[in-house]
Amino acid sequence: METSYKKVRNYLLELECNIVFENENDGILIITNEEKGIINLAIGCADPILIMEQFLFELRSDNMEVFKNLLIKNRDIVHGALVLDGSGSKVIFRDSLQIENLDLNELEGSINSLILLLSEYSNEILKFSKL
Repeated sequence: METSYKKVRNYLLELECNIVFENENDGILIITNEEKGIINLAIGCADPILIMEQFLFELRSDNMEVFKNLLIKNRDIVHGALVLDGSGSKVIFRDSLQIENLDLNELEGSINSLILLLSEYSNEILKFSKL
């Protein structure tokens, strides 16, 4: 029987993702596709869920206008959301999926959601990272 980690790993390879780090014991894979804006997308297989996190930028200060714009953008994101880390200073794209019924299309949809966000929102991300 295929483990969740191997299932996800095989899907990533089928999607031609560049796996730059993996630790099967911890259920962690890190992928990169610089051409599409993905750099060190962390994927954690923590049965029963898969967690995807992509660091986007660090906030230099609390800025209500930035927070408001991030919340508004969340409405447009097909899969996943923009979130703050535990310290409240790092903006991250995060998505979580059920592993048990995960299929290739669902994983691809989440990755494509991030790619679309990065392509449509890159100017704002750069602007916010400098505030």
